[in-house]
This record gives sequence, C-alpha cells and structure tokens, in this order.
Amino acid sequence: MSTKSILAAVFLISLGIIFGVVLVSSFKGVDFSFAGEDVKLGAQQAPVKPNSTLQALNEAFHTVSKTVTPSVVFIQVEMDRETGSDDDASQFFHRFFGPDFKFDMPRRGPEVGTGSGFIISDNGYIMTNNHVVARAKKNGIKVQLSDTREFRAKLIGTDKYTDLAVIKIDADNLPVVSLGNSDEVSVGHIVFAVGAPLGLKSTMTQGIVSALGRNIGIIGDEYGIENFIQTDAAVNPGNSGGPLVNISGEVIGINTAIATTNARYQGYSFAIPLNLAKQVATDIIKYGKFRRGFLGVGIRPVDAVTAKAAGLDKAKGVWIENVTKDGAGDKAGIEYGDIILSVEGKEVNSPQDLQTAIASKHPGEVVKLEIWRNKKVIEKKAELGSRDEDGGEIAERVKDENENSGSSAEAEKTVNVKELGVTVKSIDSRTKKQYDVDKGVLVSNIEDMSAAQERGLRKGDVVTEVGDQKVATPDQFESAIKKLKPGDAVMLRVKGQDKKMRFVPIEIPK
Repeated sequence: MSTKSILAAVFLISLGIIFGVVLVSSFKGVDFSFAGEDVKLGAQQAPVKPNSTLQALNEAFHTVSKTVTPSVVFIQVEMDRETGSDDDASQFFHRFFGPDFKFDMPRRGPEVGTGSGFIISDNGYIMTNNHVVARAKKNGIKVQLSDTREFRAKLIGTDKYTDLAVIKIDADNLPVVSLGNSDEVSVGHIVFAVGAPLGLKSTMTQGIVSALGRNIGIIGDEYGIENFIQTDAAVNPGNSGGPLVNISGEVIGINTAIATTNARYQGYSFAIPLNLAKQVATDIIKYGKFRRGFLGVGIRPVDAVTAKAAGLDKAKGVWIENVTKDGAGDKAGIEYGDIILSVEGKEVNSPQDLQTAIASKHPGEVVKLEIWRNKKVIEKKAELGSRDEDGGEIAERVKDENENSGSSAEAEKTVNVKELGVTVKSIDSRTKKQYDVDKGVLVSNIEDMSAAQERGLRKGDVVTEVGDQKVATPDQFESAIKKLKPGDAVMLRVKGQDKKMRFVPIEIPK
C-alpha cells in the first residue's frame, strides 16, 4: 500500500473517532436503559425524622375515627308539603343556618331533608336533633348505617325545648357509641365532629372547644334550653344530630347549629352538652317525652355592677328577676332579688347553667339551692314542678302597709338627680293604682348616655326602693343616691308600665 493510501486511511479513522466522541457527548445524560428496568422516583427517605409524639397523635386521631364512625348514621327525612309553607320552611332553616340561607324547592312532591345521628343502644335507638326529624311524614325517616345497610326508622319522641329526638330502627348487635361526661369539657380541649355534612357520609372534622355555655337564640321559646358547647370543628348542613367527640372517642355533645351568614361553616359551631342530651334521651325512651323540672322563676345574668350592688365580691350566680306565684320557687321561699349561687352544690354562673341544672331533674325531685340574699348566703330546698303547673302570674313581695307614702305637699315635686342623669317626681293616687304600688317615685326624664339609661332604667318606670331603703318622695330618692360615693353600686327596685317588677343595678359614675 502506498504511503498516500496509508495516510488517507489514518485520516478517515481519526475522523470517525472524532465524530464518535462528538456524537456521544451530544447524548450525554440520555437514559438508554432497556424497558422493564425499575424506575426510581422521589427521594429515598422522608425529609423529616419521625416524631414519636406526632406519630402517637396521628394514630390517636385515626383510632377515634375508626371507633366512632361505625356508630354514626346518615338520616334522610321525607316531609309532606302540606305541613308548612315555603316561608315556614325557610324560617325554620334560617334559624339554624343563618339569614342568608336559600331554601329553594320544587313546587310539587315531598320535601327531603338530611341529617346525622348516632347509635346509643345495640338494639337500634338513635339520637339526633329534633329539627332533623320533627316534620317527618309517617314512615318518612330512612337511616343508612356506615356499612350501607338501610332501615326505616320509627320516631320515638322529641323535645323541642332542647332540640333533641330519639328514633329507632329494627336491628340488633349494632355498634354503640361511648358516652362521655360533658361537665368535664373545657375550653381548649380537642374535639371531633362526625356526620354527613352536605351529604358527605362518614366525615370527621377536628377542632377545639372555643367556648362553653353559649346561648344563640335558635330554639325560639322562652323555655328553650341553650347551653351550647362552641367549637371550631367544621360543621355544615347535614352534620345536625351527629356526635361531637373527645380525644378518648367519647361523645360529649350533639352537633346542632352553626353561626353563619351564608348557610355554610364560617368558624363557629354549637353542640348540645351530652349530659343533658342523655337525660332527655332516657326519658323519651322510658316515657315517650322529656319530664323536665321547673323552678318557676324569671332569671338574668349577674354582671359586675349587679354583683357590686348586691354585695358580692365578683360577678357570679344567677339573679332572680321574678317569681311565679305558687310555683316551685315561690313555695320554697325564693324572692325577687335573690341570687342563686349553686344547685346541689354545683355552681351556676349563667342563666344557661341554672336552666340546665334544673332541667336535668324531674318534677317532684327536691333540689338544694345556695342563695345570696341581704349580703349573706342562705339555703333553700325546692320541690320542682312541671311546666304544666306554671300559671304565668307573677308574685310580688308583701308590701309594708305601715310605710308613710309621703304628704300631699310632695305630690307635684320634681327632683333632678345629676349623678344618674335621671329626673323623678312624686306619684299621685291615680298613678299608684295604675302601677299597683303604694309608694315610689316616677321617672319623668332620662338623659341620653346617662348611667341610668345604660343600665336599663326607662322613662315611665316607678322606683320603689334604692338598695334597702323604700322611697316615697323625690327627696328620699335623691337622699338615698347622694349617700353613695362614686364607684358604689346600688340596686333599684323598679316597676314598669307593664306592671312587672324588676331590679336595675346602677353604679355611681366616677
């Protein structure tokens, strides 16, 4: 081979090598693995080292769900259209889901509602809300269990004053919830809401107890009991009647309502305390209705000014505003102006506390009451009545007929008491008869934003007592007020134009 040929061959080989290097570098990083080889995706280990506390919490939440969910049911209710108008239905649901709730329905055919409930006995008793089943037509309640079995349920009984109901299905060996103690619930406790919100069955949400003893005015009856547990666990339409559960998997409340402007969850939900619900359910199963005890008193909360006027060291107890004649309270010797501190040794510091404590007892039961009267503690025992015994007539304390009602010279006198921003004048015999009083002074004028106005004194009221002192003339009224120092508080006994006696606690402005 000639030298020329050899050089040409060497050139071609070198060119091939150079081309090969360039070609390989162009495909650098390309995976030429054969199909069927393992594909590795993601990191080989968790980015955060497992924490034993978080793992335990995670497993605890899962255990609650696994334990409770089988006992929670989905309820569908058919309601005859004839039982209420569209407006009635809208108002009914607005009460529980807010003023902007849209209740649109077809013009023909039955209404269908949904809710939740939970099994409280292995032979088929189920607790839910009254507002879930109250309007059900005959044989119109259908229950679906978590295992998808369906049953027609019988309505055993309802109680509209607590918004509770019991229904029953024909089944045995059912999974039953564990019932806890709602008296042990505190703000900050972790809770879970279980139910079928918006038709999404077997849903569990989690939050904390954000407040206790809430009264949100949804039951719409003066005898209604609202002592709700407030939570931030997400609750929506369809959750009603389902359980509120603690971290031990025990039911401590019945999810009932939400605070909302759009018919959906906005951060606040409310549950009926389990202890009251358990009493109601027991009575409904045994007697077909809740046998609720009544004390026969009108009540209101005690605020700081009321407490100061009554001589209490702090705001506590429940103030007695009126007493039903011949009712249980009247027979026990409870009087206007008394402050009930405890029932059976348990403190009551809101009207809801007292209502719940009394409602958990039956008519005929005797309860021990601790009462604050005349700046000391006394005890009374009351045999509870029932609502049927309430006549609605208000009893008044016996008037002291020996008191001087003032001379005729005082008849037209008017006094302006600047400390309270109120003007009072003496009353004549006609006014005494009109208000059914034998003495007192008439409030003829109240200044805007004054202490008297802010505390609820009204033009046209008759003041009969300032603290322990009866007043028959404007001068007596003024003298009683001027004895007080700025920052002192006093209780005014007042009778309004409706002839109802009440107390108005007022603090002398500083």
